[in-house]
Amino acid sequence: MAMLEIILRKDVENLGHAGELVTVRPGYGRNYLIPRGLALAATRGNIAQLAHQKRIIAAEQARVHAEHAKMAEALKGVSVAIARKKGGDGKLFGSVSTKDIAEALAMQNINIDRKLIRLEDPFKAVGSYEVPIRFTADISVDIRVNVVGV
Repeated sequence: MAMLEIILRKDVENLGHAGELVTVRPGYGRNYLIPRGLALAATRGNIAQLAHQKRIIAAEQARVHAEHAKMAEALKGVSVAIARKKGGDGKLFGSVSTKDIAEALAMQNINIDRKLIRLEDPFKAVGSYEVPIRFTADISVDIRVNVVGV
């Protein structure tokens, strides 16, 4: 039986990721993947369009990567101080979270999405902490966060 070549528009479990050219049985492609918008027939025009889309995506990813590298370089050596009310033994009433760190950075005119700030747990005690900011898998920088009790 002849197989059908298709281009995946979305990730399909056990088949492939969006943008891949895969070979499937004709019924599966014609009756399931294409009608649900998960795939396109692999015509010359669609393959050329896929190549064009991949180039556009690669250029955008390169631009974003360069922007992240520039921001990471600017963040080297940055430290922020956050004041919180404290109780006995240096414990805070409340905690310091990623939102608080992002706001403290914004006060220094450094706008970082709080989702990039990696905290395992919010800080609940006075002290000095190293906090990683991870832009991508290969671009990460640590900043110092000083939690001061008042």
